[in-house]
Amino acid sequence: MDSHGQNEQRVVWTVVGTDIGPLLLAATQDGLVNVVFHATDAVRDKTLDRLATRLGTEPVEGPDSPLLAEAIRQFEAYFAGDLRDFELPLDWSLISGFNRQVLRELASGVRYGSVVGYGDLAGRVGQPLAAQAVGVAMGSNPLPVVVPCHRVVESDGGIGGFGGGLETKRKLLALEGVLPEPLF
Repeated sequence: MDSHGQNEQRVVWTVVGTDIGPLLLAATQDGLVNVVFHATDAVRDKTLDRLATRLGTEPVEGPDSPLLAEAIRQFEAYFAGDLRDFELPLDWSLISGFNRQVLRELASGVRYGSVVGYGDLAGRVGQPLAAQAVGVAMGSNPLPVVVPCHRVVESDGGIGGFGGGLETKRKLLALEGVLPEPLF
């Protein structure tokens, strides 16, 4: 508790090595709050500053934190091919409105090894003409991989965009058996 008798928000973070490069994982007492691709020192510092501003507390490095232990275990199992569905508490506080609605539908309705079109996902949330807005929601996803925005593709068969880079998207889809493994 803080000096006013309120429960103080605690944010812990760590960087884990994966087959798609280093990922920064951050969690609060409510759950995993952020996953960030390509977690170089510069990306890490920018992310931690943004989290401090958005969540009102300075994130603390905590690779052994119980708040992160299960997330780390599940990411390792996912990249080893031993986990298909993340079962983690998620803190949705970094996203709201339509974007949150779309990402929740994506998390619950698009299973491992499958893909969905931007327009199809828009239709699932009752906004069939909002394919571009779904693209914006994918780009603002604070929990990529766990909330699988890599599974959203273009209706014409194109791979679509991806905040982590197209090569990362290809690798994730190959891991899930949607695309063949890259040759090089």
